Amino acid sequence: MGLMDNVFVLHRDLVNYTYHHGGYQVFNICDPKPRRIHKASVRDRLLHHAIYRKLYPFFDRIFIYDSYSCRLNKGTHRAVNRFRNLFYQISQNNTKTCWVLKCDIQKFFASINHSILKNILSEYIPDKKILGLLGEVINSFETKENTGLPLGNLTSQILVNIYMNKFDQFIKHKLKVRYYLRYADDFVLMSDNHDWLAKQIPLIDRFLKNELALKLHPDKIIIKTYASGVDYLGWVSFTDHRILRTTTKRRILKRMALNPRNESINSYFGLIKHGNTNKLKKEILGLIFNPLYYAREKQDSCYFGADGERKDRMGN
Repeated sequence: MGLMDNVFVLHRDLVNYTYHHGGYQVFNICDPKPRRIHKASVRDRLLHHAIYRKLYPFFDRIFIYDSYSCRLNKGTHRAVNRFRNLFYQISQNNTKTCWVLKCDIQKFFASINHSILKNILSEYIPDKKILGLLGEVINSFETKENTGLPLGNLTSQILVNIYMNKFDQFIKHKLKVRYYLRYADDFVLMSDNHDWLAKQIPLIDRFLKNELALKLHPDKIIIKTYASGVDYLGWVSFTDHRILRTTTKRRILKRMALNPRNESINSYFGLIKHGNTNKLKKEILGLIFNPLYYAREKQDSCYFGADGERKDRMGN
């Protein structure tokens, strides 16, 4: 069925109130760790885009400034730059110690509670028909009963931001944290007081469990000085420079070896220009002309088919 056919079918279902979300095509990727992606049908993805276009401008005005995931004029580079700017504010231009509490939420998308999400949406959206349509999309996927959003849906991006906005408001207005930023499930609190940051951990943990049915990843709760190097959003930030995380470097080199096209080179150079990466630039240029490296990386590349079996990039 072509695009316009899907448009007409979706329109008919919506007008007649007979819309039901279809199933998903499932495939696995390794980027860099294995992830299961769920791809909706064309008809359902058309609805996802329509929902996103309506929800985004309304909720974007409600979100805090320092929420950076899947928002216009935000993103990882803005978040990392903001991270550096907050350091300079706290440290008074590197004359005082700046402490960073870094946390991560365990199994984030897979742990989003449907009932809590629907209740949050109902606080902002009075129209029962719209809520019913959103409920149809939310209920189309579960990792366990009444829980989970699929990686791959455009709607999942805006819905998790709406979900986590409740946490952002708690951090800013209840805990009165001045220096805080979040990208999806990765967030940092910053202060010149180590003990004060440590006291926030149980408060954060309790709120996430009681209000959002989420858990902090126990192995990813870290308090350290900014000067010692903080690994956040793919970059390790220091007082006067930042470098790419080692795993990110390896992933870039592997991808470049597999796909050494001009547009790929330009894309990665655009990414790495935001830090101290002269050595990496030389490695990228060097491996392009090294067929032995290319052959080895092609053999070792990680890809998973729909059956969950490991394959090479040619699908064999």
